[in-house]
Amino acid sequence: MKARSALVYTVLRLLAFIVPFAILMLFPVMREYYWLAAIFAALIGLSLSVIFLRRPLDEISTGLAERRARARAASSVETDESAEDAAADAAEGRAAAD
Repeated sequence: MKARSALVYTVLRLLAFIVPFAILMLFPVMREYYWLAAIFAALIGLSLSVIFLRRPLDEISTGLAERRARARAASSVETDESAEDAAADAAEGRAAAD
């Protein structure tokens, strides 16, 4: 995962909330019910991010999946090496006992 992709996605998600919230706060009714403006802004931001931010989200999730696959491959190599070492130690122990 590239840090740039995560940063771009985070900034765009924040803007998708802040801009509608600022626009809604221009209305006098929404100034009184700021919590309602926040709910509407969150719904608008969620809708915008689902529609327009698919590519940055895909880049982030692909990067995370690749990183997880590399970690699993590295841990399986370590597991194999430790199993081979244990088998070699056991064989040496039997040879020394004989």
